[in-house]
Amino acid sequence: MYDQQCPFCDRYSRLVRIRKTVGDLALVDAREPGPGMDRVTELGLDIDQGMVLIVGDEVYYGADAMHALALMSSRSGMFNRLNHWIFRSRVLAGLLYPLLRTCRNFLLKLMGRSKINNLDLPDNACF
Repeated sequence: MYDQQCPFCDRYSRLVRIRKTVGDLALVDAREPGPGMDRVTELGLDIDQGMVLIVGDEVYYGADAMHALALMSSRSGMFNRLNHWIFRSRVLAGLLYPLLRTCRNFLLKLMGRSKINNLDLPDNACF
């Protein structure tokens, strides 16, 4: 689950390639209602603060989602090799993810986009 209106998120989601042995990656726009977003909200995960990866019954959020995607990704292409090399480390993912999220939020603010606010937090509509 990711924000399709975010150019960074959209590009990342379209570039990452998952190994065939793992299965297919279904991209779900967090701005569209559906069972996936219902589950994310029920779990109390703020989609504006992190992407979500659901694999079977496992739910990964934020840096953990990027780390899990890196471990599942193929090594084909420069982007996927670099993604794997950086985010295979849980520590590096944990350090870099907040910076990436801050850049995302700043870009969305510049673009005039609203927050998704799936948790319906008061005074939380704008970046």
